[in-house]
Amino acid sequence: MALGLMLVLEGMMPFLFPSAWRETLRKLVQFQDGQLRFLGLTLMLSGLLLIYWIK
Repeated sequence: MALGLMLVLEGMMPFLFPSAWRETLRKLVQFQDGQLRFLGLTLMLSGLLLIYWIK
């Protein structure tokens, strides 16, 4: 169920704003590895905090 919800949320941006989403992906490709790791860590911690807050 959680995976399905994640896919719905992930699919909203490319469906609603395809050109803005494409431009965002172009910018992400230019990030260095450390920047991408920090972004990934921030997203994971945000997700864990959201799960904790909901429960």
